[in-house]
Amino acid sequence: MRLTEDELKRYQKQLLLPEIGKDGQSRLKKASVLVVGAGGLGSPVLLYLAAAGIGHIGIVDGDQIELSNLQRQVIHDTAGLGKKKVESALVKLKHLNPEIEIDIHDERFTETNAGQLAAGRNGIVDCTDNMETRFLINSTCFHLGIPFVFGAVFRYEGEIAVFDARFGPCFRCMYPVLPDKNAVPDPATNGLLGTVPGLIGMLQATEMLKVILGIGEPLYGRLLLYDALSVSFRSVKIAKNPNCPVCGQRTEST
Repeated sequence: MRLTEDELKRYQKQLLLPEIGKDGQSRLKKASVLVVGAGGLGSPVLLYLAAAGIGHIGIVDGDQIELSNLQRQVIHDTAGLGKKKVESALVKLKHLNPEIEIDIHDERFTETNAGQLAAGRNGIVDCTDNMETRFLINSTCFHLGIPFVFGAVFRYEGEIAVFDARFGPCFRCMYPVLPDKNAVPDPATNGLLGTVPGLIGMLQATEMLKVILGIGEPLYGRLLLYDALSVSFRSVKIAKNPNCPVCGQRTEST
């Protein structure tokens, strides 16, 4: 896909990278990515994917902007209070990069719409805060044969991984069964340093770009953990489970 003169100027810094160049930038322009969630993680993911030149971005979120969101959901602003998050994000991204296409969906990501929303995408970025949706994203990506970039945050900590059963474990290899609700921290009742989702979201966007470009070493089979208080990162290996309920050898359709 040919780049316009404006695009050559806009993406000049990326074009100078030998791993990207015009061919890589054209690949980004052709790409379509679905971002599920336009909140704390979704804000940096959407901003940086749009700025990098992902040609088609889909946004799924059924919430409206509340004042308590603005401490971390930097794609929105005070003037947008009460508005739909997907509409607010659309306006911001179009101002940032009018060259790209954006489709918005003011709804939850559910079993009913998952297949339609994910069809034709190069990958899905998980910017949600609940395990049920992550399980659904994982199974959807597995059946479509596309990557799933996972991210999660809690208080001063964050984690990120890339799941693609073609190259490593899937999310259900790490969580074979849905955890008990009492075992998972409730984001509505726990605090969160606003910069943590900013950092994790930027890492998610970076991983999605790497996967599309085919460069570097994406976080397949690795869970990267971040602690803001100690300013530390550590990587934990995730083993592929041969009995995984989604990608395991004994399961052909889940």
